[in-house]
Amino acid sequence: AGQIALDPKTRNGTGRHARIEFKGVPILYTPWISFPLGPQRKSGFLFPNIGLSSRNGVELSVPYYWNIAPNMDLTVQPAFYGKRGLDVGGEFRFLSARQRALVEFNYLPRDQITDNDRGRLHVAQRYQLPAQWQFTTNATILSDDQYYEDFASGAENTSIPFARRFAELSYRDSHWTLRAQAQHFQILDPELAAAQRPYTSLPRLVASGNWTAPDASGLAWGFDSELVNFERNTGVTGWRLDAAPRLGFDWSGPGYFLRPLAGYRYTSYSLDHVAVNANDSPKRQLPFFTFDSGVVLERPSGERGQRRLTLEPRALYLYTPYRNQDDLPVFDTIVPDLNTVQLFRTTRYTGADRVGDANQLSIGVTSRLFDSASGAQFVALTLGQAYYFDRTQVSLPGEVTPNRNKSDFVGQVTLTAYKNWSLDGALQYNPEDKRSERTQFSLQYRPANDRVVNLGYRSQRNSIEQAEVSAAWPLGRSWSAFARVIYSLRENEALDQFAGFEYRACCWRVRTVARRFVSSRTGEQDTGIFLQLELTGLASVGTPADAFLERSIRGYSRDLTAR
Repeated sequence: AGQIALDPKTRNGTGRHARIEFKGVPILYTPWISFPLGPQRKSGFLFPNIGLSSRNGVELSVPYYWNIAPNMDLTVQPAFYGKRGLDVGGEFRFLSARQRALVEFNYLPRDQITDNDRGRLHVAQRYQLPAQWQFTTNATILSDDQYYEDFASGAENTSIPFARRFAELSYRDSHWTLRAQAQHFQILDPELAAAQRPYTSLPRLVASGNWTAPDASGLAWGFDSELVNFERNTGVTGWRLDAAPRLGFDWSGPGYFLRPLAGYRYTSYSLDHVAVNANDSPKRQLPFFTFDSGVVLERPSGERGQRRLTLEPRALYLYTPYRNQDDLPVFDTIVPDLNTVQLFRTTRYTGADRVGDANQLSIGVTSRLFDSASGAQFVALTLGQAYYFDRTQVSLPGEVTPNRNKSDFVGQVTLTAYKNWSLDGALQYNPEDKRSERTQFSLQYRPANDRVVNLGYRSQRNSIEQAEVSAAWPLGRSWSAFARVIYSLRENEALDQFAGFEYRACCWRVRTVARRFVSSRTGEQDTGIFLQLELTGLASVGTPADAFLERSIRGYSRDLTAR
């Protein structure tokens, strides 16, 4: 700089006729610049972001950061897309003792490819009201159903079938939980059948309560209830009331629990647009009974007893009588995947449109190994299966109920940071067909803070089969490499892949990433190249590659040595 002035009182510095050089090459000149002398935030222009993609062409943005207040800031980011035009985006953040808010926006007038205005608005906030009330919103509004395909940051966004808009006013104390919700979905997949499109819930009113006797009897009682209005442009619509009071006992102590429970469930509808001669006010009433029990057995492990090993068997009996429910609509009810959590749920469905008949016993066992002193868990293994005494008859439209006396076998294993290894795995195995219905596992090797390798695999019978490999590894004192591939074994093609390297010197760092990913529902792929240059103590030149790598490579962080 031709002249630099430093002011310790304001902790700011100014420079005149300043330029920044990299390896003797000037990359920025400004007649005047102001910069902080410490880590405090300061308003001003940030270095440009530069990128290139096959879908949008050259991408250039010049962000401006406005430090409005210590708890509030705004980043405005005009971006030029070579094939589309000028987009104005930004992010507003606010934080207080009672509220946390985030607003993200983009607006691109007259897209040169589609000849339409394009935009996105995302609002997420949580406000803590007096007297244990809370107001929450989380909403995304898009200008069109192709927005994510044209401006997505990865294959995971192109497959989103709808954008959710949600608001909730809630109350919670030691006995009561109250919620008033509104939920709407913007459909993004034009091929989604009308019968598969989600309903708008306006409103959804939820109330539940739980109480226990003040004495040592273990008596407990409560209820769950909801009232919902379901709206949609096609099909049956209307109101649904669902209420389920219950009474039971909770006899538990160190190393055991016994929880018998009985309840009654009442559901009624007030429907519109029903078929001719169909009942527009159907009802369902049925009792249910559960008995949940388990013990925890524990013994020392290791030569000096430095570890503890547990054996935790659990059994849940569930009885719900059959009621014909074919005349009830299906607003929001699905069959969740079977896993070690669902195995011990007291209903086969999520949503109140179906209550599965059941006369079954779920049995599982968990074993854990943990450190005696710190309580840190090393290994956890869970296995389980349900046994049916009667064949299930209730079903959703198109659902095939299995005609057998036991469920699929489910298992889950977790290995936590044992000699640099971490493992998570889950399995659903069909003993009759002798093959897996669902499989998922992830393995991580992390011998040092700057070395991480991840392997992953997931499959669902007749649906998906994918493998994933990602890594970040130093190649010397200054060089590092990173890469990730998500590969579909069914389609024999990569869904998302990138590779890059980083060179780090004492006062600067350069990083480049090349990426190719599926960017549309039809399988079209986008290719991009990103370059980032960071000068220590100033700022970065390039796309926000750090955040991208942290999302893509599990265990990677911007400053590996500081993790």
